[in-house]
Amino acid sequence: MSLSEQWLPESVRCLRVYSRQDFGADLLAGLTVGLVALPLAMAFGIASGVTPQAGLYTAIVAGGLISALGGSRMQIGGPTGAFVVIVAGIVAKFGTAGLALVTLMAGAMLAVMGLTRLGAAVKFIPRPVTIGFTNGIALLIASTQIKDFLGLKTGEVPSAFIPRMTVLVRHIGTINWAAFAVSAASLAVVILLPRVTKRIPGSIVAMLGCTVFAAILGLPIETIGSKFGGIPTGLPELSLPEFKLDQVLPLFPSALTVALLAAVESLLSAVVADSMSGTRHNSNVELVAQGVANFASPLFGGIPATGAIARTATNIRAGARTPVAGVIHAVTLLMILVVAAPLARYVPLATLSAVLFVVAYNMGEWREIGTIVRLSKADIAVWAVTFALTVLADLTVAVEVGMILAALLYIYRISQTTTVVPVTEEYIRDGRPHVLQDKQVPWYVVILRIHGPFLFGTTEKLVEATTDLSAFPAVVIVRLRNMTALDATGLHALEVFAKRLRKSGRTLLLCGARDQPARLLQRADFMEHIGPENILPHVEAALQRAREINAAFGGVGEEMAGDFQHTAL
Repeated sequence: MSLSEQWLPESVRCLRVYSRQDFGADLLAGLTVGLVALPLAMAFGIASGVTPQAGLYTAIVAGGLISALGGSRMQIGGPTGAFVVIVAGIVAKFGTAGLALVTLMAGAMLAVMGLTRLGAAVKFIPRPVTIGFTNGIALLIASTQIKDFLGLKTGEVPSAFIPRMTVLVRHIGTINWAAFAVSAASLAVVILLPRVTKRIPGSIVAMLGCTVFAAILGLPIETIGSKFGGIPTGLPELSLPEFKLDQVLPLFPSALTVALLAAVESLLSAVVADSMSGTRHNSNVELVAQGVANFASPLFGGIPATGAIARTATNIRAGARTPVAGVIHAVTLLMILVVAAPLARYVPLATLSAVLFVVAYNMGEWREIGTIVRLSKADIAVWAVTFALTVLADLTVAVEVGMILAALLYIYRISQTTTVVPVTEEYIRDGRPHVLQDKQVPWYVVILRIHGPFLFGTTEKLVEATTDLSAFPAVVIVRLRNMTALDATGLHALEVFAKRLRKSGRTLLLCGARDQPARLLQRADFMEHIGPENILPHVEAALQRAREINAAFGGVGEEMAGDFQHTAL
C-alpha cells in the first residue's frame, strides 16, 4: 500500500465503489442514529455545564467531520458521557473560554498523535485504570442528574462529589413530585421500549411523549426554555476563541487528559465497530480525524468530541454500510436544529436526566468490577485508587496516579519473570510434554505461541496475528509455555479472542501456562469464557483434546484441510 493510500479516509475508499443500495442503507441508518443522538447531545451539553445547543453543535460539526475524515467505516462521533465530568470541571474553573482553548489544544494533540503514528501508545493504559475511571465517571454523571431527576430546589450545586451529595441530601424535602413523575415515566420508556421494539429509539419516544404530556398539563417543572431560554435556530457563526498565552500551561494538563480520553474512547469504539461489522479501522487516520473534529468544534460553539460506542453500535444495527451514514446523522441533526429548534424549549430537564441515568449505567461497565476483584491485590489497588480519585478528586489526577501505579506494577511483574534455576533430570522430564518438535500437528489445528509478558501494551499483537479468522482451522491452540506474566488487560484480550473464535465456530485451547498466569486464569471468571476442559497443562494434552473435538464435531471439513498450515505460528 502506498503512503498516500495509508492516509486515505475510509469514506474516500468506500465512495470508489458506492452504490444506490449502499446509499439507501446509509440513509436509513443515518436518520435513525441522528434521532438517537438528539436527546443525548442536548443532555451531554447540559450535564457538561454548558448549553444544550453546545452539545448539538458538537454532534453536527465534530460528528460530521469524524465520519467524513476518519479511519473507521462505522464510527459515529460526538459528545459523550466520558467528557461530562472533565468538561464541567474545566468550565467551573476556567469558563467557556478556557474550555474552547482546551478543546483546540486537545484537537492539535490528537492530530499529532495520529500523524506521528502514536495511536498505538493508547494501548499502554491498563484495563484496571480504564475500568476505574469509567466506573467513576458513570457515578459522577448519575450524581449530577439527581437534582433534575427529583426536581430539587437547591440553588447552585457544588461540583465536588461529597459536597454535591451533601447539598442534595439536605434539600431532599424540596422534591418536585411532578418532575419526579416525568423522570420516572421517561426512565421506564427508555428502559422498557427496547424490549418491545428496537426500531424506535426509546430516548426519542420519552422526549417527545413527556414533552407533549408536560406541556398539555402545564406541569410546574423546569424545561430547556425556563433554564436556557430555548435553543437558537441553526449553527452559530464561525468565531475564533480568544487565545491567551499565559493560559496554555495551566490548561495543558486538562487538554492532555481530554486528548488521551478522546483517543482511548474513539479507538475503543472503533474496535467495537470492527467486531460487530467485520471491518478493520485505521487507528492513525482515525486520530487525525478526531483531532480535526475537536479543533473545529469550539469554532462553532461546541465541546470536546470522540467516538460514541452506543451510537456507533446503533448505526451498525440500523444497517449502515459506509461513513456516509455518519455524515447523514450530522445532517439530520442540523435539519432538526434549523426546523424544530424553537420546540426544544418545551423539553423537560427531568426527561434528559432520565436519559443520562441510563447512559451512566450503560457506560459504567459495572460487571467488570466482579472480574477486577478476582485479580491480584495489586490490580484491585490500581482500580480502587483510580475509581476513588475520579470520584473524589478529578479525572486528570486519577489517570495520572493510576498510570504511575500501573507502571510500577508492570516493573514489578517484569522483575518477577526473571528466574535462575539449575537444570535437573526432573526439569528435563517435566519439559518433554511441552516440546513441539516431536509432536504431529493435525490439519484441523493451528498453534499460536505467546512469548514473553502478555501485559497491557502488548495485547494488540494477538489481534494483529488473528485478524483474519477465516484462515484458521477449527481448533486454535495458544501455547503459554513461554508467556512469563499476565495481567488484567492480557486476560481480557484472551477473553475477547475466545469470544471471536466461538462466534466463528472455532474452539480455543490454552496450554502450558506457568505459575503466575495459571493462577490468574483460575482466579478470574475465565473458565466461563473457555471452559475448564479447554485449559490444558501442556501441548501434548492440548493436541489430545483437539483430536477429541475433531472426532466429536468433524472439524471444518476434510475438503478444507489443504487450506491450513500444519505448523505452529
